[in-house]
Amino acid sequence: MPRQIKPHGNNIRGLKYFKQLQPLLARLLARLHDVGTERDRAGNRQLFFDQYASLILLFFFNPACDSLRALQRASCVAKVRKKLGCSRTSLGSLSEAARVFDAEALQAIVGELAQQALPLHAGKDAELLRGLTAVDGTLLPALPKMAWALWVDEEHRAAKLHLHFDVFKGVPCHASITDGNGNEKKELRAALQSHRLYVIDRGYAEYQLFQDIIDARSSFIGRIRDNAVYEIIEEHLLSEEARKAGVVRDCVVQLGCDQSGSVFKQPLRVVVVSTGKTDSQGRPEVLLLATNCLDLDAAWIALGYKYRWTIELFFRWFKCILGCQHLLSTCRNGVAIQVYLALIASILIVLWTGHKPRKATFQMLCLYFTGWATEAELMAHLRVLNEPKKKKA
Repeated sequence: MPRQIKPHGNNIRGLKYFKQLQPLLARLLARLHDVGTERDRAGNRQLFFDQYASLILLFFFNPACDSLRALQRASCVAKVRKKLGCSRTSLGSLSEAARVFDAEALQAIVGELAQQALPLHAGKDAELLRGLTAVDGTLLPALPKMAWALWVDEEHRAAKLHLHFDVFKGVPCHASITDGNGNEKKELRAALQSHRLYVIDRGYAEYQLFQDIIDARSSFIGRIRDNAVYEIIEEHLLSEEARKAGVVRDCVVQLGCDQSGSVFKQPLRVVVVSTGKTDSQGRPEVLLLATNCLDLDAAWIALGYKYRWTIELFFRWFKCILGCQHLLSTCRNGVAIQVYLALIASILIVLWTGHKPRKATFQMLCLYFTGWATEAELMAHLRVLNEPKKKKA
């Protein structure tokens, strides 16, 4: 694997590393070549998974390829076929590919690329909150004919992306696709990893899930419901930093009780944080955060939960800028292929640039890949990203 250059100081990730990633991506995609070819005993298949994946990546990095039909036209262009190593393909073959090639083969590539990313942010918070991983789900609007994507009722269709987002690396590290009613707790439980600090909102407030995270040798910061039952074991004095972070109470507790079916094998901690807002009845709004991090100052617990917002920003990038609100396939497997490749594209941008994906950088990369921007112009843009921002007078 090529060594990743740190994006700090005067070192910038330039075209040298950018070019090193090209064969790496080619090797990863090459693993897909034989996937889905088991039934092709005659040996006459012309479109393979790696070629199909390359065409979908072209969809993300070339604004002219805005539909499946546009990708089919692109496959008729000699330069595209030479660059992607594919042959001229038909619209029927592209439609069939969404069902023939197994999307799960891409999931491992997402994880492997995410592991290569270095932290984009270095500081005390990145050290104390090491492994901070935001987890949430988002809906992708589906067409009425997508019966598998039932959501709410017969009139609504949606796929749901369940995402794990490495906060300090700025990259997705795991994903799964279900129908719109897919259970978020179940998806998280099935994908738990060790040495993570999961930050989750109130939709994941299930005591057994909290214990499962601990049993997986990870930690969590999760919002619990305002009427949660717990027995206080010890009150902690608040530091000045905790007060500035809005913390109003910090205590070690036994969460739940015998009557509510407590499943915890150890004491936990509840940190109460004021949002500075009031609810509909004029009462101060507070967040109840449960965690098994007993030694961290409460200020860092509050900050860890605040970082959960980064996954919402990624969802906005994913759907509004990268264009994943427009689905190229109507089948579940095809949607999963598109989503996984979109995540791969997002990770590649972070690896190439050393920065979180942003609209201006994405536009410059699109201009570079379409031949309008030169390498020098792309490098100049990356150089500007690494220059310290001037303070306003």
